[in-house]
Amino acid sequence: MTRSTSHTPEPHGPAHHHGHGDHPGHGGGHGHGHAHTAQDDALLVAVLDLDAEIFAPYLTAVTSGIAELARDRVSHVVDLGAGTGTGTFALLERFPDARVTAVDSSPAMLALLTERARAEGLGDRVRTLETDAGTGLAGITDADLVWASASLHHVDDPAAALAGVRAALRPGGIVAVAEMDGMPRFLPEDAVVGRPGLEARCREALGAVDAEQVPHMGADWGTLLAEAGLTVEQEHTEPLELRAPLPAQAGTYAHLVLGRIRGALEGRADPADLDALSILLDGGPGDVRHREDLVVRSTRQLWVARRPADAP
Repeated sequence: MTRSTSHTPEPHGPAHHHGHGDHPGHGGGHGHGHAHTAQDDALLVAVLDLDAEIFAPYLTAVTSGIAELARDRVSHVVDLGAGTGTGTFALLERFPDARVTAVDSSPAMLALLTERARAEGLGDRVRTLETDAGTGLAGITDADLVWASASLHHVDDPAAALAGVRAALRPGGIVAVAEMDGMPRFLPEDAVVGRPGLEARCREALGAVDAEQVPHMGADWGTLLAEAGLTVEQEHTEPLELRAPLPAQAGTYAHLVLGRIRGALEGRADPADLDALSILLDGGPGDVRHREDLVVRSTRQLWVARRPADAP
């Protein structure tokens, strides 16, 4: 796969490793250089949770495929960059006898995840590890599965991060790396009169931000996994497209994503394009929450690799 330059910029500094759909609407109120607020966290949680809800069938299919590759030998799962816990809870359901170690550098996200686990009666199957995904997984050597969704692109040194993943896996254990090709797409070409191609230009502008701030976004993880001594068993790209009748929350999801993107592009995009984005967000007849021509498109990428059983 080639490097993509169309990912959305991070909603937090690169030290944070929220996963599971944190691509949608990166940027917004707390892109790089912006003050971080509790409201930003609340918006990020809302985007992550809506992404999980809207694309739940895809995650179910992916975890099913991983279960087949794992051949039912899963008792310890590591969720690397756990965020709000989308992956954690999907994996707890998929592997009912397994425990999950949820890893994130944000204590607030881990606290939220722990609270949810307790509320769902799963507290005894979840533990948390507050650490940077790029610094290794201290004390873990028995993982049957490491799940890294939208988290590894944050690390400063992918080779070091994958060496840490390999060390955390038992021989024969597997790692699944899930990424997206950038911001979801929602609009027809002529969504705003006089500004055709608005979304394409937004993706290009966001790509320039990423190249500067998140250089490993869109990396060739298949090659990096192989270089880390892992055997790549699956590499898959799937374009997802949701059309009417859309899930109930699709309009809200689009509004949150585009709002955060508009914030990220402030001062970095054509003012006329920023004004056009505002028309999609201002509650008027052109607002994405009211449109009947909304389509949700997102391309998801997956690599699954195994630590060789006979390797030291």
